[in-house]
Amino acid sequence: MAKISIIGAGNVGATCAHWLLVKDLGEIVLLDINKDLAYGKALDLKQAGPAWGNDFNIVGTDDYKEIINSDIVIITAGLPRQPGMSRDDLLYKNKEIVQDISKNVAKYASESILIVVSNPLDAMVYVAYKITGFPKNRVIGMAGVLDTARLTTFIADELNVPEKDISTMVLGGHGDDMVPVISQTKVNSRPLRSILSPNKIKEIIQRTRKGGAEIVNYLKTGSAYYAPGASIALMVESILKDAQKVLPCSVLLEGEYGVTGYFIGVPVRLGKNGVEKIIELELDSEEREAFKKTVQRVKNLIDQIKF
Repeated sequence: MAKISIIGAGNVGATCAHWLLVKDLGEIVLLDINKDLAYGKALDLKQAGPAWGNDFNIVGTDDYKEIINSDIVIITAGLPRQPGMSRDDLLYKNKEIVQDISKNVAKYASESILIVVSNPLDAMVYVAYKITGFPKNRVIGMAGVLDTARLTTFIADELNVPEKDISTMVLGGHGDDMVPVISQTKVNSRPLRSILSPNKIKEIIQRTRKGGAEIVNYLKTGSAYYAPGASIALMVESILKDAQKVLPCSVLLEGEYGVTGYFIGVPVRLGKNGVEKIIELELDSEEREAFKKTVQRVKNLIDQIKF
C-alpha cells in the first residue's frame, strides 16, 4: 500500500485526505503543527470509513518521523488568502513555512515525490525544490489542474453541456495572468471560438483567473478547498497508478517554452517517477504573449527569494 503524507491539516489538506481515502489510494499521514487539529480531523475521517464501506487508514500527528517511507508528500500548509489579498501577498510568510517543511521532508522522506500546493504556488514550489535538493521530476506544483477545472466548469455552465465533453487547459503561473489555451479548447470536438463570442470567452477567462478570489470573497475567512483537494488527488492517482495522464503542473523548465530555471505551469505526463515528460503545446500569438507576461511575473516573485 502506498504511503501519502499531507503537511497541513487545514481545509485543503483535510479535504485532500478525504478524496485520497475515497479513491483508496493508500495510507494517509495528516501532519500539522497543531497536533489536536491533525488528530481530530484524522479521527473524523477514519470514522467515515465504516459508513463508506471501506477501511480508512489515516493517522494525525505533529511528528515528522511519521512521514518516513512516504511515496508522496503533499505540502498544503501556509497562510490562506483573505478578501482583497492576492496570492503574491503571501510570499514571505509562506516562504518561511515551506522552507521549514521542506527541510523535514528532505530529512525524513528523501525518496518521496513532492507536490506543493501553498501559495504563491510557483514561488513556493521553487523554495521546496531548492531546500530539498530533490531532482526536478520529483518536485511538482499543483495549480494548473485546479485552474483547468475552473475553466471547464465555467464553459460547461455557459453552454449547458457535460463537463466531460470539454477539452481545455490552463498554463502559466498560478495568478491573475494565467493563460487559458483557448486556441485548443474544444467542446464535443468543436473549437470553442466557433461556439462563443470573443466577449463571452473573455468573460470566462477573467472569471477563471479570479476563480479563487471569487470564492474567498464569499467565504470571508478562508479560501477554496474542495476543488483544490480533488485536483491534488487526481495528480496523486496518476503518479501512484502510473497512469501517464497529461496534466498542467508547475515544473522546472530548462529550455521548454523558452524558459530556463523557473517553475511554470505547463502540460506534463505524470507517472511513477513524477514528471515523466514535459509537453510543448503550439500556442497562438496572443497566447504566446500572455505566456511571456505570466513568466515575467513568476520570475519577479522567485527573484525576490532566490537562495
